[in-house]
Amino acid sequence: MNWLELHIDTTHAGLEPLETMLSALGIDGVVIDDETEFQDFLENNHQYWDYVDEDLEKQMQGKSRLTFYLQADEEGFAKLGEVRIALQELKKTAPNCGTLLMTLNNMQDADWENNWKQYYKPMEIGQRLLVIPQWEQNDPKVQKALAGGRVPLILEPGLTFGTGSHATTRLCLTALEKAVQGGEKVLDLGCGSGILSIAALKLGAASALAVDIDDKCLDVAYENAAMNGIGKDTYTVLAGDILTNDVLQCRIGSGYDVVLANIVADVIIGLAPMVRSLLSKRGVFLCSGIIDERAEEVADKLRQAGLEILESRSAEGWFAYTCR
Repeated sequence: MNWLELHIDTTHAGLEPLETMLSALGIDGVVIDDETEFQDFLENNHQYWDYVDEDLEKQMQGKSRLTFYLQADEEGFAKLGEVRIALQELKKTAPNCGTLLMTLNNMQDADWENNWKQYYKPMEIGQRLLVIPQWEQNDPKVQKALAGGRVPLILEPGLTFGTGSHATTRLCLTALEKAVQGGEKVLDLGCGSGILSIAALKLGAASALAVDIDDKCLDVAYENAAMNGIGKDTYTVLAGDILTNDVLQCRIGSGYDVVLANIVADVIIGLAPMVRSLLSKRGVFLCSGIIDERAEEVADKLRQAGLEILESRSAEGWFAYTCR
């Protein structure tokens, strides 16, 4: 099968509106390259690098880019046309998004696989977790970290991506590590690869329900759960939009000790009025994916919805909140 690899050049401030635009078109599996994210990745993974390519550092300087993939068929090219039209509209309404130049490459399956795997390495997150891409399990450094007591979280992200390398995911995992003490009922909204809900189960939660609008996430999340020894008796994945699907809302129910939403500011704002109805009496809402320019706006909307912000975390221009 052939793939289209699409790149859109933007600015740090343009990342969220561009992600929101693509999500509205049904494109949620994106790779973010940002100068601040790149530097942080090097800093947090220095043990895996013998040297850093200076040309690559210069190339990343002052630049941000979103990469996503479409199948090179009639449907994929039709979607590409939708993206081009949406980009023209975004240029008119969001002048701080940079050039929004879109380029593409044609790729074979093998090229696609080798291209994105190079970006992901094992990462220690918080005090307990070690996120391990499936193909890195036998690395001696991984085995050493596990021998030191780290909890392994094995992932094969596939088309949804998500191995913890992005700051928003790390912020949410750090908050999750504190929120899960054992026996919790967890809801993961916008689950992607399933990283957050699977991490909750690995940390001791009793059950987790994961939801995403992209139905590709069902297979990927279940496969990742299976790699971690987690079965459908404790883990359920559903596809749909909780904001608009009444049947899905009924199926999700309520009484969750931890509700997770690592999405974008607009979706978190949309979720805010229904969060309290999802939580148990002492439950907490962990939300991330909030770019710094909109952190106060989101915080205000959460408070207006009757939530108290217990903790705020930030890294590389992104914010996460723990609320009750």
